[in-house]
Amino acid sequence: MKRTVAKVTSMLLIFSLTLSLIAGGWGSAVVHAAGLTITSSGGGDEAAYVEWSPVNNATGYNVYVKAASAADSQYQQIHTELIRKYASYWRADAVGLAAGSYVMKVEAVLSGGGTASAVTGTLGVAPYDRSGFAFSAQSPYGTGSGAYNDNGTLRSGAQVLYITSQNAQTVTLPVVVSSSGTVQTGVGLGGILTLRQKGYDTTPLAIRIIGKVTAADLSGQLNSSGYLELKGKANYTEMNITIEGIGKDAYAYGWGMLLRYTGNVEVRNLGVMLFPDDGISMDTGNANVWVHNNDIFYGSAGSDADQAKGDGSTDLKKGSTYITLSYNHYFDSGKASLVGLSESAEFFVTFHHNWFDHSDSRHPRIRVASVHVYNNFYDGVSKYGVGVTTGASAFVEGNVFRNAKYPMLSSLQGTDALGEGTFSGENGGMIKAYNNSIVGAASIIYANSSAGTAPANATSHDAYLASSRSEAVPGSYKALVGGTAYNNFDTTVDTGVNASAVDSVSTVEQRVTAKAGRLGGGDFTWTFNDSVDDASYAMNAPLMSAIRSYTSGLVSVGGNSSPVGPTPTPSATAVPTATPVPTATPVPTATPAPTATPAPTATPAVGATVHNFTTSGMASNFFNIQGNLSTSKGTVVYNGLTLTQCLKIESATSIQFTTAKTATLTLVFNSEGNKIKVDGTSYPITNGIAAISLAAGTHTISKDSTANLYYMVVE
Repeated sequence: MKRTVAKVTSMLLIFSLTLSLIAGGWGSAVVHAAGLTITSSGGGDEAAYVEWSPVNNATGYNVYVKAASAADSQYQQIHTELIRKYASYWRADAVGLAAGSYVMKVEAVLSGGGTASAVTGTLGVAPYDRSGFAFSAQSPYGTGSGAYNDNGTLRSGAQVLYITSQNAQTVTLPVVVSSSGTVQTGVGLGGILTLRQKGYDTTPLAIRIIGKVTAADLSGQLNSSGYLELKGKANYTEMNITIEGIGKDAYAYGWGMLLRYTGNVEVRNLGVMLFPDDGISMDTGNANVWVHNNDIFYGSAGSDADQAKGDGSTDLKKGSTYITLSYNHYFDSGKASLVGLSESAEFFVTFHHNWFDHSDSRHPRIRVASVHVYNNFYDGVSKYGVGVTTGASAFVEGNVFRNAKYPMLSSLQGTDALGEGTFSGENGGMIKAYNNSIVGAASIIYANSSAGTAPANATSHDAYLASSRSEAVPGSYKALVGGTAYNNFDTTVDTGVNASAVDSVSTVEQRVTAKAGRLGGGDFTWTFNDSVDDASYAMNAPLMSAIRSYTSGLVSVGGNSSPVGPTPTPSATAVPTATPVPTATPVPTATPAPTATPAPTATPAVGATVHNFTTSGMASNFFNIQGNLSTSKGTVVYNGLTLTQCLKIESATSIQFTTAKTATLTLVFNSEGNKIKVDGTSYPITNGIAAISLAAGTHTISKDSTANLYYMVVE
């Protein structure tokens, strides 16, 4: 039998196909409106997307999202980096959405003046499944959502950093580097994370990967072993960081991730290809880490014979605890996940809803830890599923094992003692098994039941078969070598999983194959041949060739319709509010008499960055704004806009931004104030307007005289 693991498609989709699991989920709809045709749209886990055909005379596109029940005045414009061009279509993704119903609007700006727009139908957005030890109430941070709230929206004050193949070495971000609040600008993704290692900046940070970002793109940003290091100052340092892919074609290609001394970190929606040793390594002192909805492919071959496919795909060790790995799709991994190396103290990990797709071993292999393994799909596993050694305890429930040779093993006993030598002489651990579906196993021996492939064996077994999920395993059942008894952690500690969150085993295969991996199923297609690949643990040469030859279909990043390649994002985006969830208040229609009316100027050019304090407050995808707002300074009318809210230019006010090339800055004030400082130089305010020419680089707006700033344009 052949199984297609990812649907062939040329279109970019970003979130997991949810079939009947999400009402109004991913789908296609064609909408025509005044020359703009929406070809596909849908909603998924905490995001929605829209695709459209190019408009011949469009100079750019703006894309908006709002709650389906909200008025049109509630539309929120998404960041320009979330708009991307492909060979035959455009696509935009609205991310960071709470569960609910939404609509998206695409607006084409036409070269002859005017716009053409079209609106999607209602798009259903569901929440991610936040379960497992990363969300245990007993954990240090209580969440593994990183830069996000547990409802899926960005945390207050979050920064957003967009990483492309073009800007990975040059992107900048101000980072607090001392207890006195000293700020230093980090350059390049690695440089920014290095400054965060100092431990003074815990600002929520969403690092959004766009397209195929290679090790060469990150030259100078990786450590000597080829890892992007995300490190804290000491064990379990609060980080509040999410590393996420945008769309279904975001890749960490040729590099891995090393997490060390971190707390509250999320890694999601990435394709991890040709990693140097480990793919995502949680090595030493991590807590509340959530690794989910990733596609894990082959790594580069190591020096040992068992590392032809790379080494560990998602390993964790040395005191890393309260970890959840969920909804990941492992493509023929050699060693999926090592849990524990030389630990002596108990630690906690959850594996749920992962698709171990023809992978070989370590799903996971556990030392010392207490690990909850539920609702995973073991799909043609050539060596073994869950393995316990060195005093580990594993609760294995509600999983589907299809042609998994040895579903569960304990070192030096049961099936492992039959001569296979799967483990290499370590003491054993204990497994509590409940309500698993096992088909096609070569051997499974229970301590207390003849339901396996051999009679019950109370002294040399693979697992204890529980009659209920709450049953405590009697202490009389122990590992044959080492004498470890099951510690019954699942009945005594908060696992972060409610019984109602555990799916019926009859639905596991459907749910996992629909939702595991990158959102929308990813853009990489492969077909496994079960008759061959179920039993084989050799590297699949055609699969490796396809991985090595993968190319991105991305043409450009941003709303500009120019056909050039992906453009760099000059700096991070400070997002003080949870955007783009529609929360904006409409501009009041009744306003006091204007105190000053600056002369109108031309409408900003397409590609200009505009900030309107009336509609956006201090939330921006370009400017980092610090200061105080006011609605009591009167009204300004500018370019047909009625502006009622301003930023007070005071001693504490600061606006930072970066331009990739020369630009013009236009600032709109009321009648109060006659000078403004930009990069320490004073410029005059004439009739409420200051126009300043800027060189490429980072810039700061600050106080000269007291003034009130209503509107900004960089073009």
